[in-house]
Amino acid sequence: MIENGSDKNKEMERVLIDVITTLQDGQKGFADIGEHLQDDTLKRYFLAESLKRASFRADLEAELHRAGIHDVKDSGSVAGTLHRTWGDFKASLGGGDHTLLETAEQGEDVAKKTYKEALEQDLPLPIRQLLTEQQAHVLTSHDFVKRHRDELKEAA
Repeated sequence: MIENGSDKNKEMERVLIDVITTLQDGQKGFADIGEHLQDDTLKRYFLAESLKRASFRADLEAELHRAGIHDVKDSGSVAGTLHRTWGDFKASLGGGDHTLLETAEQGEDVAKKTYKEALEQDLPLPIRQLLTEQQAHVLTSHDFVKRHRDELKEAA
């Protein structure tokens, strides 16, 4: 019986680490893109969204700590780093806010997929509820970014 509980704990750890890594990427990505945006409203939104991802990450790390897992890396993923570098490169080429929003939407697509996959796993109810609440925010954020990207494309 203990082995089964241990396996469930390992699965929960793996799932939460995946989500945390995606949140780290999002936190850094929103901050980086926010610095390059010209529109002040979008800039404020992106910086606030970066802080929100940090908050989500802290909530999940607290759950891992409660489960006795204390070794959580603080680096994000290689793919996230490459994605941010690509976004910085496009910004330096003068792609403008539309191009930056395209890059942000791609990052949000990854976050949506990560949350969807996490919620397909057998997780304890409090973790499932936390992930569901965070997922709802990520979906809203994705739609916000996509809507503004489309508006900028139409205005061009």
